[in-house]
Amino acid sequence: MLAIDMLGQAGLATHLRSSSLGYDPTEVRPGLFAIAMNRSDALDEYLKVQLHIPHSAPTRQISAALAALAETAPGVREIISIGKPIAESAAGKWDAVVVDAPPLGQFQSYLRAPRTVAELVPTGNVKRLARGLAARLQSDRLTAIRIVTTPAELPTLETLEALTAIKDAALGPEPTVILNRVLASSGMSKSDLDLLGDGSLQEAATMQLHLEIEQDHWASQCAHSITLPYLLGVFTPGEVAEQLADRIGSPL
Repeated sequence: MLAIDMLGQAGLATHLRSSSLGYDPTEVRPGLFAIAMNRSDALDEYLKVQLHIPHSAPTRQISAALAALAETAPGVREIISIGKPIAESAAGKWDAVVVDAPPLGQFQSYLRAPRTVAELVPTGNVKRLARGLAARLQSDRLTAIRIVTTPAELPTLETLEALTAIKDAALGPEPTVILNRVLASSGMSKSDLDLLGDGSLQEAATMQLHLEIEQDHWASQCAHSITLPYLLGVFTPGEVAEQLADRIGSPL
């Protein structure tokens, strides 16, 4: 299996207990490899694969020129980024490719990019490749989308907007929604608060109950398949990842 950090930050590496990730796959667990996305390296790799240039040949000047174009042409920057995980999934080397995607707004632009480029380019190899990328993203046999959110107002509204956009524009298969950081129910009711009297205990209980009521409301607004708990205590990122992976593994 291959995990790809699309943000190019240390988050995925930290949760996988790796000191750092590069563009080349690093084995972080037996059978689990990970990379950090780098757009310049992805563009360089694309040129060598598509133009059949030897891997030892210098292509940085060409890549630099095209990188400037990628920053201005609609969809080009995003298609370079999303093209890497799609290419890895199509290579046949991995049982699965898991992509740690950016926030929902940018993620949607990744999903739209192949179609955008295919519509802009009149004909040729670029158009054919863009159509192929779009087809893989839209296939529920090849692609699955998992949106992780929390039961609060802003994250829930953003998730609902993303679900509508993905469905209306047919950007990909219907996503599975995962609720994260969900507080366990205390079993309290408002009448129980009166029994606590005044003081810090009642204040803490009142805050807990209000949080539960709010999260229950927003959880009900967004259909979800998996619920992950709010982990109370001091945990390293690696410990958090292991605990949540155990809970999320079976349903998926």
